[in-house]
Amino acid sequence: MTDAPRTTPWVGDLTALVEFASDGIVSKTLVDEPRVKVVLFAFSAGQTLSEHTASMPAGIHVLQGKASILLGEERHEAGPGTYVYMPAHLNHAVEALEDMVFLLHLYRGAD
Repeated sequence: MTDAPRTTPWVGDLTALVEFASDGIVSKTLVDEPRVKVVLFAFSAGQTLSEHTASMPAGIHVLQGKASILLGEERHEAGPGTYVYMPAHLNHAVEALEDMVFLLHLYRGAD
């Protein structure tokens, strides 16, 4: 994987790319284009991404495991197949309830 813009199609096995760090978070950029960035995240159980905002809309697609996702003032439990859309500037946080994997899509220039 590289952070360079893709100029050719890419097909890959996402499960083969998943790596868990002991008590950590591993991220791998799959696509980095002017309008969208796609990142594969693997969280070990108990890891959190603390509350923050993003300047652009984003989406989380949970592929494996379970998470608690804070959107504004509401918590949502998310498992495999869950998709979460977050408008720009929304406070949000992610907590892995068990080892979990998700795709993050950042929609650039969508404000």
